[in-house]
Amino acid sequence: MTGGLILAGLTAAAIGFGGRYLLRQIPNASQKMTEAMKNLPKFDSESLANSKYYRGGFEPKMSKREAALILGVSPSASKSKIKDAHKKIMLLNHPDKGGSPYVAAKINEAKDLLDSTTK
Repeated sequence: MTGGLILAGLTAAAIGFGGRYLLRQIPNASQKMTEAMKNLPKFDSESLANSKYYRGGFEPKMSKREAALILGVSPSASKSKIKDAHKKIMLLNHPDKGGSPYVAAKINEAKDLLDSTTK
């Protein structure tokens, strides 16, 4: 019986010491969390404006410029560069791999437009 009382007393002491340790660490943890949040990179409209990616939507009728922006090539790129760029971007955006069918259609439209205008 006395062994059970001793065990209960030691358990209560351990819980007390553990609780006291946690309560003392909470201010440090919140300060470290605040510092970590301040160090995260900011994503605002200004940082996205300087991005290398095209931010606008699609035009009603695709132009050669828009097609080149979609594929990431020059408007006067060769057929082989257009083919390589199309293959690369379609691997990332194919509907069978979780991509959007609309975006895949726009990528194909861009390739077709640039192929028809390039000699």
